[in-house]
Amino acid sequence: MISRMRRDEQVNATREALLAAAERLFAERGVHAVGNRQISEAAGQGNNAAVSYHFGTKADLIRAIARKHAGQIERLRERMMTGIAGSTDVRDWVSCLVRPYTEHLESLGSPTWYARFTAQVMADPAFGAIMIDEALTAAPILRLFQDGLTRSLPGLPAELYSERVAMARHLVVQMCVERERALAENLPTFRPTWHDTAGGLIEAIVAMWQAPVTPRP
Repeated sequence: MISRMRRDEQVNATREALLAAAERLFAERGVHAVGNRQISEAAGQGNNAAVSYHFGTKADLIRAIARKHAGQIERLRERMMTGIAGSTDVRDWVSCLVRPYTEHLESLGSPTWYARFTAQVMADPAFGAIMIDEALTAAPILRLFQDGLTRSLPGLPAELYSERVAMARHLVVQMCVERERALAENLPTFRPTWHDTAGGLIEAIVAMWQAPVTPRP
């Protein structure tokens, strides 16, 4: 029994080391520039087949990294949404989009790599759908968020809603990438804290959502 527990602990420790190494390398170099051997070496594993053994394909590894973070982010979002149920204030719903992500990054300490990992994967035609799939696993929370945001924006055409969702998503990720990279390289940041970074994002995204709609010819 004790030996089985120790083996399970060792397996879990190896998986976590591989996840952390892969996240960092994918964030810094890009998904296609990193192979299993590099990940295994960075994780302190002598066996180059460790990634395949524990995760399978590169897509499976990326999904495991995304799932690890997405679960924690969605729990924060669910907690925030409970506090604003029924609100028709667009700022409340934009806060639910932004703050769970920035609070999660802050909780990881510094340096972090998840924002850069997200940007690298989202920009990759072969793997970008994984991030969307993982977001959709929180479908009930996602539907509640979409319903609340839609209620706060009466009259916004559906095609513009989808466009502005994409704009907001890219703005959140890319501004977090800027801050994450600056912190990792000891460079100046636009805002002193993740909390303040979220505040700036919320102000910009609320303004974007409330921007007037130009009639199409």
